[in-house]
Formats: sequence, C-alpha cells, structure tokens
Amino acid sequence: MEKFASVAALLLLLSFPVAFSGHDYGQALSKSLLFFEAQRSGVLPRNQRVTWRSHSGLTDGKSSGVNLVGGYYDAGDNVKFGLPMAFTVTMMAWSVIEYGNQLAANGELGHSIDAIKWGTDYFIKAHPEPNVLYGEVGDGNTDHYCWQRPEEMTTDRKAYRIDPSNPGSDLAGETAAAMAAASIVFRRSNPAYSRLLLTHAYQLFDFADKYRGKYDSSITVARKYYGSVSGYNDELLWAAAWLYQASNNQFYLDYLGRNGDSMGGTGWSMTEFGWDVKYAGVQTLVAKFLMQGKGGRHTAVFQKFQQKADFFMCSLLGKGSRNIQKTPGGLIFRQRWNNMQFVTSASFLTTVYSDYLTSSRSNLRCSAGNVAPSQLLSFAKSQVDYILGDNPRATSYMVGYGNNFPQRVHHRGSSIVSYKVDRSFVTCRGGYATWFSRKGSDPNLLTGAIVGGPDAYDNFADRRDNYEQTEPATYNNAPLLGVLARLSSGHSGYSQLLPGLSVPAPVVVRRPMPIRKPRVTSPVRASGPVAIVQKMTGSWVSKGRTYYRYSTTVINKSPRALKSLNLSIKNLYGPIWGLSRSGNSFGLPSWMHSLQSGKSLEFVYIHSTTPANVAVSSYTLA
Repeated sequence: MEKFASVAALLLLLSFPVAFSGHDYGQALSKSLLFFEAQRSGVLPRNQRVTWRSHSGLTDGKSSGVNLVGGYYDAGDNVKFGLPMAFTVTMMAWSVIEYGNQLAANGELGHSIDAIKWGTDYFIKAHPEPNVLYGEVGDGNTDHYCWQRPEEMTTDRKAYRIDPSNPGSDLAGETAAAMAAASIVFRRSNPAYSRLLLTHAYQLFDFADKYRGKYDSSITVARKYYGSVSGYNDELLWAAAWLYQASNNQFYLDYLGRNGDSMGGTGWSMTEFGWDVKYAGVQTLVAKFLMQGKGGRHTAVFQKFQQKADFFMCSLLGKGSRNIQKTPGGLIFRQRWNNMQFVTSASFLTTVYSDYLTSSRSNLRCSAGNVAPSQLLSFAKSQVDYILGDNPRATSYMVGYGNNFPQRVHHRGSSIVSYKVDRSFVTCRGGYATWFSRKGSDPNLLTGAIVGGPDAYDNFADRRDNYEQTEPATYNNAPLLGVLARLSSGHSGYSQLLPGLSVPAPVVVRRPMPIRKPRVTSPVRASGPVAIVQKMTGSWVSKGRTYYRYSTTVINKSPRALKSLNLSIKNLYGPIWGLSRSGNSFGLPSWMHSLQSGKSLEFVYIHSTTPANVAVSSYTLA
C-alpha cells in the first residue's frame, strides 16, 4: 500500500451525552467483516461470502521452499506485509476478547473468529523455525508498477524473512502479540489450536528479545511502505503484555516492570496508536493489569504506565496538556495519508478504557480535571458516527454503508471486473490504462472497507488515483470491530476487568482421546417467524470427559421487529453466554431491546453431551 507513518500529535473530543441511536452499528459491523474476506489471499473457502474474489497467490513461498499461501493483502495492492497484518490480527483478537458477547449478540462472533484464524493460519506457516519468520511476500515497488487483479498478478512474489543474522524485533514482537491474543480467543472453542498459537508466541517473543534489530533494516523493501519509525521497544513491551494476558506467566509481568522505564513504556506521552507505534496500547493494557490488582511489586512502575494512558485519553478529549488536532467537522486528524487508521485505533482504546474505568469505578484524571468514563465512550461514538456519515459532506467512509459512500476506491481487485465474470488477461500496465483510469464506479463493491478519509478541512475527492484518501486498509477496519460491537450494545454496564466470554479459564487436556462428535440437527426448531439453528463449533477433552461448544442462532424471519422473546432451553448442563436469564427462561441480552427483521442473534453454551433442546416459549412483534 502507498503509505507512511511516524510518531507525533493526534486527537481531540466531541463532548456530548452517550446516546446510541442514529446509525445501525450492527449493520456496519457485519459489513466491516466482509472487507476482510475481500482481502484474503490463498485458496478461498467454500463459505466465502465476497463472491467476486477467487483464489490467488497460490505459489507464494514456493521459490523459498516454504508454503506461504494464505494471509491478507494489506490494502489496495497485492503485497502481503507482515507487520500491519499482525497488528490487524492483534486488534481483531482484542475486539473479541473484550466484546465477544456483543459480537455474538450481533451474530458476528463466528465471522470474527474466522477472520482471526485466516491470519493466524498464515503466521504458523510463516514461522517454520523458532528463529525464522517470513515478513513479506511480494514487494511494493514492482507491485505498484502494475494494476492487476490478485487472481492473475504477474509481479514478483519473492518471500522475505528475518532470522538471527537479519533480525526484526518489531515484526517478531508484533506477530508474537497477535498469536498470544488469538490464543485467548481460541482457548475454549479450539484448545489445541490455542496452545499451538501460544507456543509460537513464546518462540517469537524469545526470538525478538534475543536478536534485536529493526525489521526494515533486514527486509529493506518494506521500509518505503511500512518503515518502523518507532523502533522495536514498543513491540517488545506489547508482546510481553499480551503474553502475560494469555498465559498468566509472571515472567512477562516482570518483564514489563523491569523494562517499562528503559524501553519507553513509562516515558513516551503518546498521541497516536497504530501498526507502527504501540506505546499507547501497551500503556492501556498495563493500566488494566493495575486496575485488576496485579501490580504487586511493580505497582509504582505500572502507575507511570497508567499516567501515560491517561495522557493519551485526555489528549483525545481536549482536556490534556497537549491535545489532538481535529477537523472542523470533529474528526481527529493525524496526517493526510490514510488518516482514518488513527481514528479507528484511537476510538478502540477510548472504548475499552472507558469500560476499564467504569469497571474499577474510577474517573479519568486529566490536567483539566477529572472526567467521567462515559465521555471517552461518547468520543468514540462521535468518531464512528463521523465515519458513517455524520460529517460536513454527509459521506460515509465505509464502502457500502449508507447512500453516499466512495465509488472509486483505490483497490486493484474492486476496480477491475471480477475474474469470475471475465477471465480476459489484464496486463501489468494495461490495467492502469483500462481500469485504473476509468471514471466510472468500481465494478465490484468493496463492502465494509474503511477508506483513508478526508483531509484536515473535511474535504474528500472520490477518485481512484487519490490513494491518500480512497485506499482502504485492514488495520483501518480491525479496531472498529470492537467499537461497533460495543456501541451496538447500548448503555449496559460491563465488568471488563473480569474474564468474559472469550477469556475463560485455561482448559487442560490430560491425554489425547478420540472425539466422537454428537449429531446436530439444523435447523433445530421453528416457531412462527422465529427460526433456530444450532451447530457444534468445537470440542475438547478435559479430565477424561469430552466437552462440546455449541453456537445457536435465533433468526427473525418476520417483516416486523421481534420483542419480548422468551426461550425455553432444556437439557442444558453447562455455562451459557449471549442471553439474559430469569430462572429457567432466557431472553434477549439486556443491551438488545428488540431483534430487527431479518437480523439474527447468536448465543453459545458448553456442556458434555448432545445439543440442548432450544424452543421458543413466547414473543411479541413490534
């Protein structure tokens, strides 16, 4: 992708009471997940929903003797850049960890987990040895010379790696963070896979810490596009924080305590957070550990981490000693080149920090005075609403959302007729002449993509050659998953400092045993306009007993909204998430007042036998 980044100033605040209306955050969430399917490289699965895409990059890694098929294209080009891809996966995983229940309530938990696994499956391939990590396939220079569909690209697909002689602590550290965060996501549904991810995370962290160096000094072709301006200390701290959260291993908490000062975790006062600069993310996580009472002998150091997290949040709200620039319309503004990446990542941090503070019954401490946590959530909402169309241009910067969104996106795949429709070969330079230069709308809708966005004065030009504003990126979308899920849930309070849906206790498998899958009938039951579908999504063995994870989807097939839904669930012998409970009756989650027409609700439960008997007891139609 055509982009650069650096460390400097970032955001400000729109201060108004929290009100969750005006936009369909659930719809935006669903669309944003579709974008990741459009960015897939490799052999596409049968359940691929973005049907204009096809298989691509099928020989990636072959010339280096390694299988590197899969992963994500970062943006509007056909290169697989490891550093932003890993950050994308980390942020998707963090979204699921914090807001798994809300994703399930919107019927998108499964798609979110699939999106994460598409990335982690690739990272497993890219990490064939403890001290070897492939960090890029293709290169920006040759790729940008051509305008071709990924399905038939003729550009160089050379693979680039880091190793002890050519280190890359930032790349290995971020990938370790991604694997550790993802291991939490899969801990219940796929414990064997979770352990595999955690093993890779351990190895990658050791590699990053022992053989120190910037990855763009080893993979020099990445420097122009994803140069590591911040260095690697932030990624080492970031990886340690995620490994502690994933493993509860005191070593990683001690690492943060010992190195927080020397590596900048307690020194940098940040006003940005993104694929290059992780300090604000580290400071937010360590502040969470402190609020959880885990500081111990490192409490004094962790308090300095939290002070820097507070600084970041206050700067966004315009209540700090150094505040963030914003456009006249209220959007935070960091740089003209893909500014939206900083908007979504900052919005995520303010969202989780708001819930952390609320859970600990604390206020945000700014130089302008104490601030209620709800103001942070209001800030995140203001940024999301701007993205979705509440701005001076009345333009939605999410493709496919609303009535006025970018039609000429800087994206090779969406701008050229689908390979499935017309297999006439598009040459390297011919693609520029025929497709890039077209004035018409893209033939393929890149649903859910968050483009680079407007300039400092809210101006935006919907032109394909305007890559600063019309090119999307996976790391624009990834942080938004959690924010949209949270906003869709309304005013409900949270206990974000306690384990939630996606952060269960570790499952210990004593010995491998053959798993006999129970038979699942789908759909299970239908009652009038309500359909219920169950499926088993995972199984594991613990202490000699086989446990099953079931996902159940409730679908409103009526043309009217569904209210006061009551479900009867019999033969349930384990925990359940995603529904409210009153005695033996189950209803919509507390944050959902109704289930709109055509929408679905997902809940999950775990027990050690065949599916529970789920039926509709009663409902009303609005």
